[in-house]
Amino acid sequence: MDSPRAEPTIRTVAARAGVSKSLVSLVLQGSPKVSPARRAAVEAAMADLGYQPSLVAQSLSARRTGVFGVVMNDLRNPWFVDCLEGFASAAGEAGYRTVLADERLDDAGGGLVESILRLHVDGLVLMGTMTPSPTLRDAARRRPTVVAASRDFPGTGLDVVANDDAKGTRLALDHLWGLGHRRIAHIDGGPGAIPAIRRDTFRAYLAERGITDPVVEAGGTTEGDGYVAGLHLLASGCPPTAVFAFNDVVATGVLAAARERGLAVPEDLSVVGYDNTSLAAMRLVQLTSVDNASTVVGAAAAQALITRLENPDTEGGLTLIEPNLVIRETTGPPR
Repeated sequence: MDSPRAEPTIRTVAARAGVSKSLVSLVLQGSPKVSPARRAAVEAAMADLGYQPSLVAQSLSARRTGVFGVVMNDLRNPWFVDCLEGFASAAGEAGYRTVLADERLDDAGGGLVESILRLHVDGLVLMGTMTPSPTLRDAARRRPTVVAASRDFPGTGLDVVANDDAKGTRLALDHLWGLGHRRIAHIDGGPGAIPAIRRDTFRAYLAERGITDPVVEAGGTTEGDGYVAGLHLLASGCPPTAVFAFNDVVATGVLAAARERGLAVPEDLSVVGYDNTSLAAMRLVQLTSVDNASTVVGAAAAQALITRLENPDTEGGLTLIEPNLVIRETTGPPR
């Protein structure tokens, strides 16, 4: 078996072209100081040798890598995948590539975040609900940083792009209230600023209508959380006629609990999710859900990061993306 051929280097390219290593470097940088004849000789040598420039070396020379790093809350949730798609697409149109780390999988105390920073990314996006740990705060100080789909970094001066969760919650409740539901329960999303906004808005909305003891059930963000919370709600002495779930994934757990209890949806129980993911539109689910414009949030975060790179001294701001309600088959008037 033939031994593998050594990778060509700047030194071998320079030798093939009959020029110095520094002149090859100038060609790679696109310098106008190189004559057309010498540029052609270097490019021909690179083609003959199959030379591929080192992106790391180029980035160190140009002081930019053309790469954005994304630290994401949880890839299991399809909303974040849609948000990432919007971000990567907008960043790609501007000439940037995207590298990704799932914060949920980082058991090394910030090792994944540090690995992203070692790639010399030009900017960083913190996507989704996450604890503003010292590691993340330090990363945000070291790179231009935008927070997307989260409100968990108050007072940091970072650019924040998020959904208007208070308005989205009111859209869901307006729909259920208009259908005639008065026993409405909310399954909470757990810790974090966005679950708190939805929870507080839910309570305020019902208080405005004379319901002073609204039902907020402890939950989380997974299908299992929704299933357990749903079973608990439906087994109570005065079960709700409608449930507003923290997200679509939780809502599917509620649907499973209702089915296990022998309840018809929406005749016995109406269910509203949040995110309007591909999961909500599945034929077997057809979930009424608040559309919080996942791809728009991602694209706006990319634009905010690009603007931050161009204007590093401007103050960070909050951008809220308008939600809307998509009505499907899981909501109807109470019996």
